[in-house]
Amino acid sequence: MPILKEHLVLDDPERGVFRVHRSAFTSQEIFDLEREYIFGQCWLYLGHESEIPSPGDYVRRWIGGRPLFMVRDEDGQVRVFYNTCTHRGALVCRRDKGNAKVFQCFYHAWTFDTKGRLVGVPKEERFGPGFAKEELGLRSPRVGTYRGFVFVNFSTNPPPLEAYLAGAKEVLDLVADQAEEGMIVLEGSHRYAIRANWKLMVENSVDSYHVVPTHQTYLEYLEYVKSLRGEGGKHSSAKQMVRHEVGLVLGNGHAAFEYDAKPVGGRPVAEYHPLLGGEEVRQEIEEVKARLFARLGGERGLRIARRARNILLFPNAIIVDSRAVVLRTVEPISPDITAITQWELVPREELGTNRLKGRMAAYLSFFGPGGLATPDDVEAVESCQAGFAAGEVEYNDLSLGYAKEDSGVTELPMRVFWRQWYALIQGKPAPTSWEDPVAAR
Repeated sequence: MPILKEHLVLDDPERGVFRVHRSAFTSQEIFDLEREYIFGQCWLYLGHESEIPSPGDYVRRWIGGRPLFMVRDEDGQVRVFYNTCTHRGALVCRRDKGNAKVFQCFYHAWTFDTKGRLVGVPKEERFGPGFAKEELGLRSPRVGTYRGFVFVNFSTNPPPLEAYLAGAKEVLDLVADQAEEGMIVLEGSHRYAIRANWKLMVENSVDSYHVVPTHQTYLEYLEYVKSLRGEGGKHSSAKQMVRHEVGLVLGNGHAAFEYDAKPVGGRPVAEYHPLLGGEEVRQEIEEVKARLFARLGGERGLRIARRARNILLFPNAIIVDSRAVVLRTVEPISPDITAITQWELVPREELGTNRLKGRMAAYLSFFGPGGLATPDDVEAVESCQAGFAAGEVEYNDLSLGYAKEDSGVTELPMRVFWRQWYALIQGKPAPTSWEDPVAAR
């Protein structure tokens, strides 16, 4: 059982107080429980179907402490396999991506096709009569897809993926419906490691409270860009950065915060970046918005074009649906080491356009590992991890906005995450909703 299990999360709706014990970020025992009860039981985001468009295309991933690879087989079906040879265990897929008709283990040359079948065994005649190739194909976890997003589950009897996603399907639809020809992941990724617990990065990803104090450099950059356009700098206040924010409770630990996007010519369908293009690009954006409204209706089209959102897919996948649409996975390595991988998701029809250049400029200036914001976030969460060594302070406080029904900056998405986390590491049934108790009355 988890240490201090009755005190790990203090949730007091009467006083509007929510606190998390700092051992949740430092304990090896709790980390092991997370491996078993969270990463061993929940649906985990693996990749996007667009990453493997053709038969034989594959990508290699490390998910929930397990090596996997995703491949499109000869019939066009997306398959996922544990990346381990059924002979002696070596990695079968040894490159991050590529195209192959077969996968051959470098150790003893056992060979598997794109359906995972064992099709070649050197010296097969020297095995005994009980040797059966049909029983030694590559093994697969449970696999599910929704709107092109591919998930895996390592448990024996998981819930259906769509039931697990619950209300998160609605916000995933908002992401997918931006595109007229489908959303695709751009070539390449950003990968980096941080010296902090994985849950700190999850919190950071759905935390708007830190933006103004932490990302001053980026805010000054926005002021500078506006000055180049002769508009004057007005981005430095919290009201300019995040307006009409609301926390979304999506069920099963999924959560988001949604807010008005900055009015710079339409987003995220075809974001105008002030350093690229001009009136010609603005006109393109207006045309895209008109088609969007015609296709989805004015209300839904306006929510896509004028609202942005940071989405948490419990436990460790983040989608930042803003000027750039960022896919981020947060992979625990140890209690104080985390691996981050990011991809950029874009409408297929934007390939080769100035609108795509604008998206990429927005992505790199803010979200890239060398951008104006990500290094701030890394420094912040690593600083928190270092501060936990001061053991005399036992709890983190996540009470901002607790029991408040009005829109505004809130730590609700983090409370949603922690309530689900706390239930699962105790081996309790997954709750169906984790709204703030007072606000839900």
